[in-house]
Amino acid sequence: MTKANSTPDHNESVMTLESTGTENMSQLVVYNDDYNTFDWVIQCFMEVCHHTFEQSEQLSLIIHFKGKAIAKTDSFEELRPLKDALIERGLSAVIESLKESN
Repeated sequence: MTKANSTPDHNESVMTLESTGTENMSQLVVYNDDYNTFDWVIQCFMEVCHHTFEQSEQLSLIIHFKGKAIAKTDSFEELRPLKDALIERGLSAVIESLKESN
């Protein structure tokens, strides 16, 4: 993350964030199953989602104990190939759209 050094740059960043909002954001949700090992799930998150080992391990534990977890939040277009890659590897994953709260 870069630090804003001047007011104009900071204002530009804020304008960009406001214009994108959450209206087009989605979540990649991965569900627990009885087939995949922790090691395999961790490896999949590292390869597909580019998470660190620690992130992948924590995510796999959340999925195991809670039944599901959000693996990544981004636009639907960015998440679709990730979801497809996880499914090809035998994981159970879906994309859920975020609703804008007004």
